[in-house]
Amino acid sequence: MPYFNIDSQKARTYDAIVIGSGISGGWAAKELTEKGLKTLVLERGRDVKHNVDYPTTNMMPWEFEHREKMPLAAREQNPIQSKCYNWKESSSHFFIKDKDQPYVQEKPFDWIQGYQVGGKSLLWARQTQRWSKYDFEGPGRDGFAVEWPIGYDDIAPWYSHVEKFAGITGNKDGIDALPDGEFLTPHEMSCVEKYFKEKVAGNYKDRHIIIGRAAHITDPQQIHYDQGRAKCQHRVMCERGCPFGGYFSSNASTIPWAMKTGNMILRPHSVVHSIIYDEKSSGATSGKATGVRVIDANTKEMMEFYAKIIFVNAAAINTNMILLNSTSSRFPNGLGNDSGTLGKYFAFHNYRARVSGEYDGFLDMTTDGRRPNGSYIPRFRNVYKQETDFLRGYAAGFSASRTSRSDYSQEGIALKESLLNPQPGNWRVGSHMMGETIPKETNYVALDPNLKDPYGLPQVRMSVDYDDNDEKMVKDYLEQLTEMFTMAGFTNIRTSDSKQAPGLDIHEMGGVRMGKDPKTSMLNKYHQLHAVPNVFVTDGASMTSTSTQNPSLTYMAFTARAADYAVKEMKKKNL
Repeated sequence: MPYFNIDSQKARTYDAIVIGSGISGGWAAKELTEKGLKTLVLERGRDVKHNVDYPTTNMMPWEFEHREKMPLAAREQNPIQSKCYNWKESSSHFFIKDKDQPYVQEKPFDWIQGYQVGGKSLLWARQTQRWSKYDFEGPGRDGFAVEWPIGYDDIAPWYSHVEKFAGITGNKDGIDALPDGEFLTPHEMSCVEKYFKEKVAGNYKDRHIIIGRAAHITDPQQIHYDQGRAKCQHRVMCERGCPFGGYFSSNASTIPWAMKTGNMILRPHSVVHSIIYDEKSSGATSGKATGVRVIDANTKEMMEFYAKIIFVNAAAINTNMILLNSTSSRFPNGLGNDSGTLGKYFAFHNYRARVSGEYDGFLDMTTDGRRPNGSYIPRFRNVYKQETDFLRGYAAGFSASRTSRSDYSQEGIALKESLLNPQPGNWRVGSHMMGETIPKETNYVALDPNLKDPYGLPQVRMSVDYDDNDEKMVKDYLEQLTEMFTMAGFTNIRTSDSKQAPGLDIHEMGGVRMGKDPKTSMLNKYHQLHAVPNVFVTDGASMTSTSTQNPSLTYMAFTARAADYAVKEMKKKNL
Protein backbone atom coordinates (compact mmCIF):
# COMPACT_ATOMS: atom_id res chain seq x y z
CA MET A 1 0.00 0.00 0.00
CA PRO A 2 1.44 3.47 -0.85
CA TYR A 3 2.85 5.54 2.02
CA PHE A 4 1.52 9.07 2.33
CA ASN A 5 3.13 11.62 4.62
CA ILE A 6 1.09 13.45 7.23
CA ASP A 7 0.45 16.52 5.08
CA SER A 8 -0.75 14.35 2.21
CA GLN A 9 -3.03 12.38 4.52
CA LYS A 10 -4.46 15.61 5.91
CA ALA A 11 -5.25 16.78 2.38
CA ARG A 12 -7.16 13.55 1.84
CA THR A 13 -9.16 13.78 5.05
CA TYR A 14 -12.80 14.85 5.22
CA ASP A 15 -15.61 14.87 7.75
CA ALA A 16 -17.56 12.36 5.66
CA ILE A 17 -17.14 10.15 2.63
CA VAL A 18 -20.10 9.08 0.50
CA ILE A 19 -19.59 6.13 -1.83
CA GLY A 20 -21.90 6.51 -4.82
CA SER A 21 -23.82 9.44 -6.29
CA GLY A 22 -27.09 7.81 -7.31
CA ILE A 23 -30.45 8.29 -5.62
CA SER A 24 -29.33 7.48 -2.07
CA GLY A 25 -25.76 8.76 -2.44
CA GLY A 26 -27.04 12.08 -3.73
CA TRP A 27 -29.27 12.40 -0.69
CA ALA A 28 -26.39 11.55 1.64
CA ALA A 29 -24.31 14.27 -0.03
CA LYS A 30 -27.11 16.83 0.26
CA GLU A 31 -27.92 16.14 3.90
CA LEU A 32 -24.33 15.94 5.15
CA THR A 33 -23.09 19.03 3.33
CA GLU A 34 -26.15 21.05 4.34
CA LYS A 35 -25.32 20.24 7.95
CA GLY A 36 -21.81 21.60 7.50
CA LEU A 37 -19.73 18.47 6.92
CA LYS A 38 -16.89 18.59 4.43
CA THR A 39 -17.89 15.64 2.29
CA LEU A 40 -16.08 13.68 -0.39
CA VAL A 41 -18.42 11.95 -2.87
CA LEU A 42 -16.80 9.06 -4.72
CA GLU A 43 -18.32 7.95 -8.03
CA ARG A 44 -16.81 5.09 -10.03
CA GLY A 45 -18.13 6.42 -13.34
CA ARG A 46 -17.66 9.63 -15.29
CA ASP A 47 -19.05 13.03 -14.38
CA VAL A 48 -22.45 13.92 -15.81
CA LYS A 49 -23.51 17.50 -15.18
CA HIS A 50 -27.16 18.47 -15.35
CA ASN A 51 -28.00 19.78 -18.84
CA VAL A 52 -24.35 19.96 -19.90
CA ASP A 53 -24.01 16.21 -20.40
CA TYR A 54 -27.39 15.20 -21.83
CA PRO A 55 -26.36 14.90 -25.50
CA THR A 56 -29.66 13.55 -26.84
CA THR A 57 -32.15 15.40 -24.67
CA ASN A 58 -33.48 17.66 -27.44
CA MET A 59 -32.92 15.43 -30.48
CA MET A 60 -35.79 14.59 -32.80
CA PRO A 61 -36.46 10.97 -33.81
CA TRP A 62 -35.13 11.49 -37.33
CA GLU A 63 -31.82 12.81 -35.96
CA PHE A 64 -30.90 9.35 -34.68
CA GLU A 65 -29.13 7.12 -37.17
CA HIS A 66 -31.34 4.15 -36.33
CA ARG A 67 -34.47 6.01 -35.16
CA GLU A 68 -33.58 5.16 -31.54
CA LYS A 69 -33.29 1.41 -32.24
CA MET A 70 -29.97 -0.12 -31.26
CA PRO A 71 -28.15 -2.00 -34.05
CA LEU A 72 -27.76 -5.78 -33.90
CA ALA A 73 -24.02 -5.61 -33.23
CA ALA A 74 -24.56 -3.49 -30.11
CA ARG A 75 -27.26 -5.85 -28.84
CA GLU A 76 -25.01 -8.86 -29.38
CA GLN A 77 -22.14 -7.16 -27.51
CA ASN A 78 -24.44 -6.23 -24.62
CA PRO A 79 -26.78 -9.17 -24.03
CA ILE A 80 -27.55 -8.04 -20.45
CA GLN A 81 -27.96 -4.26 -20.69
CA SER A 82 -29.92 -4.60 -23.94
CA LYS A 83 -32.74 -6.33 -22.05
CA CYS A 84 -33.61 -3.11 -20.22
CA TYR A 85 -36.61 -1.22 -21.60
CA ASN A 86 -34.67 2.06 -21.44
CA TRP A 87 -31.61 0.86 -23.36
CA LYS A 88 -31.93 2.63 -26.70
CA GLU A 89 -30.02 4.86 -29.05
CA SER A 90 -31.03 7.96 -27.10
CA SER A 91 -29.93 6.65 -23.70
CA SER A 92 -27.44 3.78 -24.07
CA HIS A 93 -24.61 6.15 -23.06
CA PHE A 94 -26.03 6.10 -19.51
CA PHE A 95 -25.58 2.31 -19.30
CA ILE A 96 -22.33 0.42 -18.94
CA LYS A 97 -21.07 -1.95 -21.59
CA ASP A 98 -21.37 -5.55 -20.43
CA LYS A 99 -17.66 -6.19 -20.91
CA ASP A 100 -16.77 -3.39 -18.49
CA GLN A 101 -18.31 -5.18 -15.49
CA PRO A 102 -18.14 -8.95 -15.92
CA TYR A 103 -19.79 -11.06 -13.24
CA VAL A 104 -20.49 -14.72 -12.58
CA GLN A 105 -24.06 -15.96 -12.83
CA GLU A 106 -24.34 -19.14 -10.79
CA LYS A 107 -28.01 -18.73 -11.66
CA PRO A 108 -29.26 -16.34 -14.37
CA PHE A 109 -29.40 -12.74 -13.15
CA ASP A 110 -29.67 -9.66 -15.37
CA TRP A 111 -27.63 -6.93 -13.67
CA ILE A 112 -28.54 -3.54 -15.18
CA GLN A 113 -25.91 -0.91 -14.41
CA GLY A 114 -25.33 2.79 -15.01
CA TYR A 115 -21.99 4.16 -13.85
CA GLN A 116 -21.85 7.93 -13.88
CA VAL A 117 -22.57 10.80 -11.53
CA GLY A 118 -26.26 10.35 -10.80
CA GLY A 119 -26.11 6.63 -11.45
CA LYS A 120 -29.46 5.14 -12.47
CA SER A 121 -31.38 8.16 -11.14
CA LEU A 122 -31.15 9.31 -14.77
CA LEU A 123 -32.89 6.13 -15.91
CA TRP A 124 -35.37 5.10 -13.21
CA ALA A 125 -39.13 4.74 -13.68
CA ARG A 126 -39.75 7.48 -11.04
CA GLN A 127 -42.53 5.66 -9.19
CA THR A 128 -42.60 6.65 -5.52
CA GLN A 129 -44.85 4.97 -2.96
CA ARG A 130 -44.46 5.02 0.80
CA TRP A 131 -44.34 1.84 2.81
CA SER A 132 -47.07 1.39 5.42
CA LYS A 133 -46.78 0.00 8.93
CA TYR A 134 -48.01 -3.34 7.56
CA ASP A 135 -45.01 -3.56 5.22
CA PHE A 136 -42.56 -3.08 8.09
CA GLU A 137 -44.51 -5.52 10.27
CA GLY A 138 -44.61 -8.30 7.65
CA PRO A 139 -41.46 -10.26 8.60
CA GLY A 140 -42.26 -10.09 12.31
CA ARG A 141 -45.79 -11.32 11.69
CA ASP A 142 -45.08 -14.27 9.43
CA GLY A 143 -41.67 -15.12 10.88
CA PHE A 144 -39.92 -15.26 7.52
CA ALA A 145 -36.68 -13.20 7.61
CA VAL A 146 -35.89 -11.08 10.67
CA GLU A 147 -37.95 -8.27 12.15
CA TRP A 148 -37.36 -4.71 11.03
CA PRO A 149 -35.80 -2.62 13.82
CA ILE A 150 -37.91 0.36 12.70
CA GLY A 151 -41.53 1.01 11.75
CA TYR A 152 -43.57 3.43 9.69
CA ASP A 153 -43.73 6.06 12.45
CA ASP A 154 -39.93 6.25 12.47
CA ILE A 155 -39.78 6.96 8.74
CA ALA A 156 -42.97 8.98 8.12
CA PRO A 157 -41.44 12.43 8.84
CA TRP A 158 -38.49 11.60 6.61
CA TYR A 159 -40.79 10.56 3.79
CA SER A 160 -42.33 14.03 4.07
CA HIS A 161 -38.89 15.62 4.15
CA VAL A 162 -37.70 14.04 0.92
CA GLU A 163 -41.07 14.26 -0.89
CA LYS A 164 -41.23 18.03 -0.48
CA PHE A 165 -37.74 18.47 -1.88
CA ALA A 166 -37.90 15.91 -4.69
CA GLY A 167 -41.39 16.83 -5.92
CA ILE A 168 -43.89 13.96 -5.94
CA THR A 169 -47.13 13.98 -7.90
CA GLY A 170 -50.03 11.99 -6.52
CA ASN A 171 -53.49 11.99 -5.03
CA LYS A 172 -54.45 11.66 -1.36
CA ASP A 173 -56.32 8.37 -1.60
CA GLY A 174 -56.84 7.56 2.09
CA ILE A 175 -55.58 3.97 1.84
CA ASP A 176 -54.04 2.79 5.11
CA ALA A 177 -52.00 0.13 3.32
CA LEU A 178 -50.44 2.84 1.12
CA PRO A 179 -50.05 6.04 3.18
CA ASP A 180 -50.56 9.41 1.57
CA GLY A 181 -47.62 11.75 1.20
CA GLU A 182 -46.70 15.35 0.41
CA PHE A 183 -48.13 15.49 -3.09
CA LEU A 184 -48.14 17.93 -5.97
CA THR A 185 -51.10 18.04 -8.37
CA PRO A 186 -51.84 14.48 -9.59
CA HIS A 187 -51.76 13.37 -13.18
CA GLU A 188 -55.14 12.54 -14.69
CA MET A 189 -56.44 9.05 -15.30
CA SER A 190 -57.85 8.19 -18.70
CA CYS A 191 -61.61 7.65 -18.87
CA VAL A 192 -61.18 3.87 -18.98
CA GLU A 193 -58.85 3.94 -15.98
CA LYS A 194 -61.49 5.95 -14.09
CA TYR A 195 -64.14 3.47 -15.20
CA PHE A 196 -62.04 0.54 -13.96
CA LYS A 197 -61.45 2.35 -10.65
CA GLU A 198 -65.22 2.72 -10.16
CA LYS A 199 -65.96 -0.89 -11.11
CA VAL A 200 -63.32 -2.25 -8.74
CA ALA A 201 -64.52 0.00 -5.89
CA GLY A 202 -68.06 -1.25 -6.41
CA ASN A 203 -67.10 -4.92 -6.38
CA TYR A 204 -64.17 -5.21 -3.94
CA LYS A 205 -63.79 -3.72 -0.48
CA ASP A 206 -60.05 -4.18 -0.27
CA ARG A 207 -58.88 -3.22 -3.77
CA HIS A 208 -58.10 0.20 -5.17
CA ILE A 209 -57.09 1.75 -8.49
CA ILE A 210 -55.23 5.03 -8.06
CA ILE A 211 -53.18 7.37 -10.21
CA GLY A 212 -49.49 6.59 -9.81
CA ARG A 213 -47.32 8.53 -7.42
CA ALA A 214 -44.27 9.71 -9.30
CA ALA A 215 -41.24 11.98 -8.91
CA HIS A 216 -42.46 14.58 -11.40
CA ILE A 217 -42.98 18.27 -10.71
CA THR A 218 -46.53 19.04 -11.84
CA ASP A 219 -46.92 22.15 -9.70
CA PRO A 220 -43.53 23.70 -8.89
CA GLN A 221 -43.03 25.06 -5.38
CA GLN A 222 -40.38 27.54 -4.29
CA ILE A 223 -38.08 24.72 -3.14
CA HIS A 224 -38.03 23.39 -6.72
CA TYR A 225 -37.33 26.80 -8.24
CA ASP A 226 -34.51 27.17 -5.70
CA GLN A 227 -33.01 24.00 -7.16
CA GLY A 228 -33.24 25.47 -10.68
CA ARG A 229 -35.93 22.97 -11.65
CA ALA A 230 -39.16 23.58 -13.55
CA LYS A 231 -42.46 21.92 -14.33
CA CYS A 232 -42.45 18.54 -16.07
CA GLN A 233 -43.20 19.10 -19.76
CA HIS A 234 -44.63 15.60 -20.34
CA ARG A 235 -42.13 14.93 -23.10
CA VAL A 236 -41.76 11.32 -21.93
CA MET A 237 -38.07 11.30 -22.86
CA CYS A 238 -36.88 11.07 -19.27
CA GLU A 239 -34.16 8.48 -19.90
CA ARG A 240 -32.21 11.08 -21.91
CA GLY A 241 -31.83 13.38 -18.91
CA CYS A 242 -34.39 16.15 -18.39
CA PRO A 243 -33.21 19.68 -19.28
CA PHE A 244 -36.03 21.12 -17.17
CA GLY A 245 -35.28 19.03 -14.10
CA GLY A 246 -38.95 18.08 -14.30
CA TYR A 247 -38.32 14.69 -12.74
CA PHE A 248 -36.10 13.98 -9.77
CA SER A 249 -32.53 12.90 -10.40
CA SER A 250 -29.37 13.36 -8.38
CA ASN A 251 -27.99 15.35 -11.30
CA ALA A 252 -30.79 17.92 -11.35
CA SER A 253 -31.41 18.08 -7.62
CA THR A 254 -29.32 16.77 -4.75
CA ILE A 255 -25.81 16.87 -6.26
CA PRO A 256 -25.94 20.53 -7.40
CA TRP A 257 -27.63 21.42 -4.10
CA ALA A 258 -24.76 19.82 -2.19
CA MET A 259 -22.24 21.50 -4.47
CA LYS A 260 -23.82 24.88 -3.72
CA THR A 261 -22.99 24.53 -0.03
CA GLY A 262 -19.27 24.63 -0.78
CA ASN A 263 -18.82 21.55 1.38
CA MET A 264 -18.78 18.85 -1.29
CA ILE A 265 -15.84 17.51 -3.27
CA LEU A 266 -17.02 15.26 -6.11
CA ARG A 267 -14.51 12.74 -7.39
CA PRO A 268 -15.67 10.74 -10.44
CA HIS A 269 -13.63 7.88 -11.97
CA SER A 270 -13.10 6.53 -8.43
CA VAL A 271 -13.66 2.79 -8.11
CA VAL A 272 -13.86 1.86 -4.44
CA HIS A 273 -11.66 -1.08 -3.54
CA SER A 274 -12.50 -1.41 0.16
CA ILE A 275 -13.13 0.36 3.43
CA ILE A 276 -10.17 0.71 5.77
CA TYR A 277 -10.67 -0.66 9.28
CA ASP A 278 -8.36 0.56 12.03
CA GLU A 279 -7.21 -2.48 13.99
CA LYS A 280 -4.54 -0.67 16.01
CA SER A 281 -6.31 2.24 17.66
CA SER A 282 -7.77 2.07 21.13
CA GLY A 283 -10.17 4.20 23.11
CA ALA A 284 -12.62 6.47 21.24
CA THR A 285 -11.31 5.54 17.81
CA SER A 286 -11.29 1.79 18.26
CA GLY A 287 -13.69 -0.39 16.36
CA LYS A 288 -14.12 2.14 13.57
CA ALA A 289 -13.31 2.57 9.91
CA THR A 290 -10.83 5.29 9.06
CA GLY A 291 -11.28 5.69 5.33
CA VAL A 292 -11.69 4.25 1.87
CA ARG A 293 -9.26 2.70 -0.63
CA VAL A 294 -9.91 3.85 -4.18
CA ILE A 295 -8.65 2.80 -7.59
CA ASP A 296 -8.46 5.65 -10.08
CA ALA A 297 -10.45 4.35 -13.06
CA ASN A 298 -8.15 6.04 -15.57
CA THR A 299 -4.68 5.51 -14.12
CA LYS A 300 -5.41 2.38 -11.99
CA GLU A 301 -3.50 4.10 -9.17
CA MET A 302 -4.51 3.04 -5.65
CA MET A 303 -5.08 5.84 -3.16
CA GLU A 304 -6.68 6.34 0.24
CA PHE A 305 -9.10 8.91 1.61
CA TYR A 306 -10.04 9.38 5.25
CA ALA A 307 -13.13 10.48 7.17
CA LYS A 308 -14.93 10.23 10.49
CA ILE A 309 -18.05 8.72 8.95
CA ILE A 310 -18.61 6.75 5.76
CA PHE A 311 -21.89 6.31 3.88
CA VAL A 312 -21.93 3.34 1.52
CA ASN A 313 -24.43 4.02 -1.28
CA ALA A 314 -22.94 2.17 -4.22
CA ALA A 315 -26.24 0.38 -5.09
CA ALA A 316 -27.04 -2.97 -3.52
CA ILE A 317 -24.74 -5.34 -5.39
CA ASN A 318 -21.71 -3.05 -5.39
CA THR A 319 -22.29 -2.15 -1.75
CA ASN A 320 -22.19 -5.85 -0.89
CA MET A 321 -19.07 -6.24 -3.01
CA ILE A 322 -17.26 -3.39 -1.26
CA LEU A 323 -18.02 -4.71 2.23
CA LEU A 324 -17.11 -8.27 1.27
CA ASN A 325 -13.80 -7.02 -0.10
CA SER A 326 -13.09 -4.99 3.05
CA THR A 327 -11.28 -7.71 4.97
CA SER A 328 -8.93 -7.57 7.94
CA SER A 329 -7.83 -9.83 10.76
CA ARG A 330 -10.80 -8.50 12.74
CA PHE A 331 -13.22 -9.06 9.85
CA PRO A 332 -11.83 -11.85 7.64
CA ASN A 333 -15.21 -12.37 5.93
CA GLY A 334 -16.05 -8.76 5.20
CA LEU A 335 -16.43 -5.54 7.14
CA GLY A 336 -18.84 -5.83 10.05
CA ASN A 337 -19.70 -9.43 9.17
CA ASP A 338 -19.84 -10.91 12.67
CA SER A 339 -23.28 -12.36 11.91
CA GLY A 340 -22.14 -14.18 8.78
CA THR A 341 -25.12 -12.68 6.91
CA LEU A 342 -23.20 -10.31 4.63
CA GLY A 343 -24.18 -10.94 1.01
CA LYS A 344 -27.01 -13.27 2.04
CA TYR A 345 -30.79 -12.88 2.10
CA PHE A 346 -30.64 -11.04 -1.20
CA ALA A 347 -34.00 -10.23 -2.78
CA PHE A 348 -35.68 -8.42 -5.65
CA HIS A 349 -39.11 -7.74 -7.16
CA ASN A 350 -40.93 -10.21 -9.39
CA TYR A 351 -42.02 -8.50 -12.62
CA ARG A 352 -42.67 -11.62 -14.68
CA ALA A 353 -46.46 -11.57 -15.13
CA ARG A 354 -48.74 -9.42 -17.30
CA VAL A 355 -52.42 -9.25 -18.19
CA SER A 356 -53.83 -7.38 -21.20
CA GLY A 357 -57.25 -6.86 -22.73
CA GLU A 358 -59.49 -4.54 -24.70
CA TYR A 359 -62.56 -2.44 -24.00
CA ASP A 360 -65.07 -1.33 -26.61
CA GLY A 361 -66.72 1.41 -24.55
CA PHE A 362 -65.97 5.15 -24.53
CA LEU A 363 -65.55 5.12 -28.31
CA ASP A 364 -66.37 8.83 -28.41
CA MET A 365 -63.31 9.63 -26.28
CA THR A 366 -59.53 9.31 -26.50
CA THR A 367 -56.42 10.61 -24.75
CA ASP A 368 -54.51 13.75 -25.56
CA GLY A 369 -50.79 14.37 -25.18
CA ARG A 370 -48.40 12.28 -23.11
CA ARG A 371 -48.37 11.27 -19.47
CA PRO A 372 -45.11 10.17 -17.80
CA ASN A 373 -47.01 8.03 -15.33
CA GLY A 374 -49.69 5.37 -15.11
CA SER A 375 -52.23 4.01 -12.68
CA TYR A 376 -51.43 1.73 -9.77
CA ILE A 377 -53.09 -1.11 -7.87
CA PRO A 378 -51.75 -1.23 -4.29
CA ARG A 379 -51.12 -4.59 -2.66
CA PHE A 380 -54.29 -6.30 -1.43
CA ARG A 381 -53.04 -9.80 -0.54
CA ASN A 382 -51.93 -10.68 3.04
CA VAL A 383 -51.81 -7.04 4.10
CA TYR A 384 -53.34 -7.36 7.56
CA LYS A 385 -53.08 -11.11 8.07
CA GLN A 386 -52.02 -14.27 6.27
CA GLU A 387 -54.83 -15.20 3.83
CA THR A 388 -53.30 -17.20 1.01
CA ASP A 389 -51.00 -20.17 0.46
CA PHE A 390 -48.12 -17.79 -0.31
CA LEU A 391 -46.36 -15.21 1.87
CA ARG A 392 -46.62 -11.45 1.33
CA GLY A 393 -48.17 -10.07 -1.85
CA TYR A 394 -47.95 -8.00 -5.01
CA ALA A 395 -48.87 -4.60 -6.36
CA ALA A 396 -49.60 -3.94 -10.02
CA GLY A 397 -49.39 -1.26 -12.64
CA PHE A 398 -52.43 -0.50 -14.78
CA SER A 399 -52.97 1.66 -17.83
CA ALA A 400 -55.51 2.18 -20.60
CA SER A 401 -54.98 3.94 -23.89
CA ARG A 402 -56.73 4.01 -27.22
CA THR A 403 -55.17 2.49 -30.30
CA SER A 404 -55.21 4.00 -33.78
CA ARG A 405 -55.16 2.23 -37.12
CA SER A 406 -54.64 3.01 -40.79
CA ASP A 407 -55.78 1.13 -43.88
CA TYR A 408 -52.61 -0.24 -45.47
CA SER A 409 -54.51 -1.95 -48.29
CA GLN A 410 -54.88 1.28 -50.26
CA GLU A 411 -52.45 2.82 -52.73
CA GLY A 412 -51.18 6.23 -53.77
CA ILE A 413 -52.96 9.30 -52.44
CA ALA A 414 -55.55 7.17 -50.63
CA LEU A 415 -52.80 5.35 -48.71
CA LYS A 416 -51.13 8.65 -47.89
CA GLU A 417 -54.39 10.08 -46.56
CA SER A 418 -54.99 6.95 -44.49
CA LEU A 419 -51.51 7.14 -42.95
CA LEU A 420 -51.91 10.84 -42.17
CA ASN A 421 -55.36 10.39 -40.67
CA PRO A 422 -55.40 7.18 -38.61
CA GLN A 423 -58.76 6.15 -37.19
CA PRO A 424 -59.21 5.34 -33.51
CA GLY A 425 -59.57 1.68 -32.58
CA ASN A 426 -60.55 -0.04 -29.34
CA TRP A 427 -59.16 0.82 -25.93
CA ARG A 428 -56.34 -1.43 -24.80
CA VAL A 429 -55.78 -2.14 -21.12
CA GLY A 430 -52.78 -3.69 -19.47
CA SER A 431 -51.30 -4.56 -16.10
CA HIS A 432 -47.93 -5.78 -14.90
CA MET A 433 -47.13 -7.46 -11.61
CA MET A 434 -44.75 -6.16 -8.94
CA GLY A 435 -44.35 -9.07 -6.53
CA GLU A 436 -42.50 -9.19 -3.24
CA THR A 437 -39.86 -11.90 -3.00
CA ILE A 438 -38.80 -13.40 0.31
CA PRO A 439 -35.15 -12.88 1.34
CA LYS A 440 -33.53 -16.30 1.67
CA GLU A 441 -30.07 -17.40 2.75
CA THR A 442 -29.78 -19.35 -0.51
CA ASN A 443 -30.09 -16.10 -2.49
CA TYR A 444 -26.71 -14.46 -2.13
CA VAL A 445 -23.98 -12.24 -3.54
CA ALA A 446 -20.39 -13.41 -3.12
CA LEU A 447 -16.90 -12.67 -4.48
CA ASP A 448 -15.25 -15.04 -6.89
CA PRO A 449 -11.95 -16.32 -5.47
CA ASN A 450 -10.21 -16.33 -8.84
CA LEU A 451 -11.86 -14.13 -11.48
CA LYS A 452 -11.06 -10.42 -11.55
CA ASP A 453 -12.75 -7.43 -13.15
CA PRO A 454 -10.88 -4.79 -15.24
CA TYR A 455 -9.77 -3.05 -12.02
CA GLY A 456 -8.30 -6.16 -10.46
CA LEU A 457 -11.20 -6.53 -8.04
CA PRO A 458 -12.90 -9.87 -7.48
CA GLN A 459 -15.85 -10.45 -9.77
CA VAL A 460 -19.26 -10.72 -8.16
CA ARG A 461 -20.93 -14.13 -8.07
CA MET A 462 -24.73 -13.99 -8.22
CA SER A 463 -26.85 -16.89 -6.99
CA VAL A 464 -30.42 -15.59 -6.99
CA ASP A 465 -33.57 -17.39 -8.10
CA TYR A 466 -37.34 -17.66 -7.77
CA ASP A 467 -38.98 -20.18 -5.46
CA ASP A 468 -42.33 -21.88 -4.98
CA ASN A 469 -43.70 -18.82 -3.18
CA ASP A 470 -43.01 -16.73 -6.28
CA GLU A 471 -44.73 -19.24 -8.55
CA LYS A 472 -47.85 -19.26 -6.37
CA MET A 473 -47.88 -15.47 -6.37
CA VAL A 474 -47.64 -15.28 -10.17
CA LYS A 475 -50.52 -17.71 -10.47
CA ASP A 476 -52.65 -15.68 -8.05
CA TYR A 477 -51.89 -12.38 -9.78
CA LEU A 478 -52.91 -13.79 -13.17
CA GLU A 479 -56.11 -15.23 -11.71
CA GLN A 480 -57.10 -12.12 -9.77
CA LEU A 481 -56.37 -9.60 -12.52
CA THR A 482 -58.19 -11.78 -15.05
CA GLU A 483 -61.17 -11.85 -12.69
CA MET A 484 -61.04 -8.07 -12.25
CA PHE A 485 -60.72 -7.46 -16.02
CA THR A 486 -63.65 -9.81 -16.68
CA MET A 487 -65.75 -8.09 -14.04
CA ALA A 488 -65.10 -4.75 -15.74
CA GLY A 489 -66.26 -6.05 -19.11
CA PHE A 490 -62.84 -6.10 -20.75
CA THR A 491 -62.49 -8.56 -23.60
CA ASN A 492 -59.75 -10.48 -25.40
CA ILE A 493 -58.04 -10.96 -22.04
CA ARG A 494 -54.59 -12.47 -22.31
CA THR A 495 -52.11 -13.50 -19.64
CA SER A 496 -48.39 -14.01 -19.91
CA ASP A 497 -45.43 -15.05 -17.79
CA SER A 498 -42.14 -13.92 -19.28
CA LYS A 499 -40.11 -16.29 -17.08
CA GLN A 500 -37.44 -13.58 -17.17
CA ALA A 501 -34.47 -13.99 -14.87
CA PRO A 502 -34.30 -11.91 -11.70
CA GLY A 503 -32.70 -8.51 -12.19
CA LEU A 504 -34.78 -6.75 -14.84
CA ASP A 505 -36.91 -5.25 -12.08
CA ILE A 506 -33.72 -3.28 -11.23
CA HIS A 507 -34.80 -3.37 -7.57
CA GLU A 508 -31.90 -5.29 -6.02
CA MET A 509 -32.20 -5.39 -2.23
CA GLY A 510 -30.57 -6.99 0.78
CA GLY A 511 -27.25 -8.56 1.72
CA VAL A 512 -26.53 -5.94 4.40
CA ARG A 513 -29.89 -6.12 6.12
CA MET A 514 -31.11 -4.18 9.12
CA GLY A 515 -32.20 -6.01 12.25
CA LYS A 516 -32.58 -5.90 15.99
CA ASP A 517 -30.05 -8.65 16.73
CA PRO A 518 -26.37 -8.31 15.67
CA LYS A 519 -26.25 -12.11 15.50
CA THR A 520 -28.69 -12.19 12.56
CA SER A 521 -28.24 -8.83 10.84
CA MET A 522 -25.66 -6.30 9.73
CA LEU A 523 -27.20 -2.90 10.53
CA ASN A 524 -28.98 -1.33 13.48
CA LYS A 525 -32.06 0.90 13.37
CA TYR A 526 -29.98 3.87 12.21
CA HIS A 527 -28.30 1.96 9.38
CA GLN A 528 -24.99 1.68 11.22
CA LEU A 529 -22.98 -1.48 10.97
CA HIS A 530 -23.48 -3.14 14.35
CA ALA A 531 -19.75 -3.78 14.64
CA VAL A 532 -18.43 -0.61 12.94
CA PRO A 533 -20.67 2.27 14.03
CA ASN A 534 -19.19 4.99 11.83
CA VAL A 535 -20.12 3.11 8.62
CA PHE A 536 -23.68 3.59 7.36
CA VAL A 537 -25.47 1.72 4.57
CA THR A 538 -28.71 3.31 3.34
CA ASP A 539 -29.17 2.02 -0.20
CA GLY A 540 -31.00 -1.13 -1.29
CA ALA A 541 -28.46 -3.38 0.41
CA SER A 542 -29.90 -2.37 3.79
CA MET A 543 -33.39 -3.75 3.12
CA THR A 544 -34.63 -6.44 5.49
CA SER A 545 -37.59 -7.26 3.26
CA THR A 546 -38.77 -5.86 -0.07
CA SER A 547 -42.52 -5.28 0.18
CA THR A 548 -44.14 -4.40 -3.16
CA GLN A 549 -43.54 -0.67 -3.53
CA ASN A 550 -40.95 0.84 -5.82
CA PRO A 551 -38.09 1.25 -3.32
CA SER A 552 -36.28 4.48 -4.25
CA LEU A 553 -38.40 6.82 -2.12
CA THR A 554 -37.68 4.64 0.91
CA TYR A 555 -33.94 4.76 0.21
CA MET A 556 -34.16 8.56 0.13
CA ALA A 557 -36.00 8.71 3.46
CA PHE A 558 -33.64 6.18 5.07
CA THR A 559 -30.64 8.19 3.93
CA ALA A 560 -31.91 11.54 5.18
CA ARG A 561 -32.79 10.03 8.56
CA ALA A 562 -29.41 8.28 8.93
CA ALA A 563 -27.48 11.41 7.94
CA ASP A 564 -29.35 13.47 10.51
CA TYR A 565 -28.52 10.89 13.18
CA ALA A 566 -24.87 10.65 12.12
CA VAL A 567 -24.31 14.39 12.37
CA LYS A 568 -25.95 14.56 15.79
CA GLU A 569 -23.76 11.69 16.99
CA MET A 570 -20.68 13.43 15.64
CA LYS A 571 -21.56 16.58 17.57
CA LYS A 572 -21.88 14.43 20.70
CA LYS A 573 -18.42 13.03 19.86
CA ASN A 574 -19.85 9.52 19.66
CA LEU A 575 -18.50 9.07 16.12
